[in-house]
Amino acid sequence: MTSPSDHRSALLAGYLGWTLDAFDFFLVVFCLTAIGREFHQSDAKMALAITITLAFRPIGALIFGLLADRYGRRLPLMLDLIFYSIVEVLSGLAPNYTTFLILRALFGIGMGGEWGVGASLAMEKVPPKLRGLLSGFLQQGYATGYLLAAICYFLLFPRFGWRPLFFIGGLPALLSLFVRFRVKESEVWERTKHESWSHLGRAIVSHWKLFLYLVFLMMAMNFAAHGTQDMYPTFLERQWHFGVTGRAAVTGCSMIGAIIGGTLTGWISDKIGRRRAMIGALLLATCVVPLWAFAPSVPLLVLGAFMMQFLVQGAWGVIPAHLSELSPDSVRGFLPGFGYQCGVLLASAVTYIEAVFAHRTSYAIAMAGTAATVFLLAALATALGPERRATVFGAPQGE
Repeated sequence: MTSPSDHRSALLAGYLGWTLDAFDFFLVVFCLTAIGREFHQSDAKMALAITITLAFRPIGALIFGLLADRYGRRLPLMLDLIFYSIVEVLSGLAPNYTTFLILRALFGIGMGGEWGVGASLAMEKVPPKLRGLLSGFLQQGYATGYLLAAICYFLLFPRFGWRPLFFIGGLPALLSLFVRFRVKESEVWERTKHESWSHLGRAIVSHWKLFLYLVFLMMAMNFAAHGTQDMYPTFLERQWHFGVTGRAAVTGCSMIGAIIGGTLTGWISDKIGRRRAMIGALLLATCVVPLWAFAPSVPLLVLGAFMMQFLVQGAWGVIPAHLSELSPDSVRGFLPGFGYQCGVLLASAVTYIEAVFAHRTSYAIAMAGTAATVFLLAALATALGPERRATVFGAPQGE
């Protein structure tokens, strides 16, 4: 039986790992045009750096996910935290565009490894009846990281430029010490671990149908998330002509909405089910698109930003619990994370597509059209899948 202090430590480690991961990722989002000016690249070329990071995330999920199911959750999580911290610091030292792209690809490997390992460790420890609520808390580490990136961008970028911001990205290395000394290994993994690589491989292959569904679901969900987030600061700059303060303030407000929405919808999913909560949030997000993209005034723009991420990240708040519950005990370190990151790979071109589309029309039209389409796709993908709400992990007689 996992003690309350044990599951709190695991949840905090997963939350902070995802927070710092997202913080590092969104520094590029905020500094995209500034980095482009220094390297003499267009918005579309710089958006490619975001795309490359997303595209390399499945490699990290593959490597660290396999290690997590073979050797436990803690060691791969610590190694991953140290790896992406080093890469992030080096990104701030990149001398040219090509080097920057290579480093962002390596960062993608680290980013891809963190979520699956951290989420499986946390979800295997928290009480099943609170899994949705705590899933929402865990997933909103992503929004918290975005918010912290906005704050640092607001406070530091005007004085120091973009490079020093990436040096702060070395902080996750310190989190590895917390995992080492405060987080215990997953008891579920200890009861269901594989004795050989071949046994693990057979277990993974036996669940190929579930894997394909998870990839489809996460492709649609990542279209929804990255299609509304990654180019949003650029939209505020190009469409609204906001400076550093305006972009940071509006984006920060949207992330407050994300944190509230993700946690609340996760809690709701404990009551009405994972799929119903996700579908409801996605359909409501579709209704918010006109206000979000075509707001006639700044107050309504802020309201639209808040509501959009309240609902998008509301749906996302259910994901750690939903994917962990769908995945069998013996492959939970690998399957949710790898399925998630393969979905990221398939959705990774969304920022580049939006940038190209915006060049031909406008950012408002490009982002509105993308958002409405992908929300409906994500709702459909959710509806087509199974659900195992509040299932007991590590229970006898199979998965």
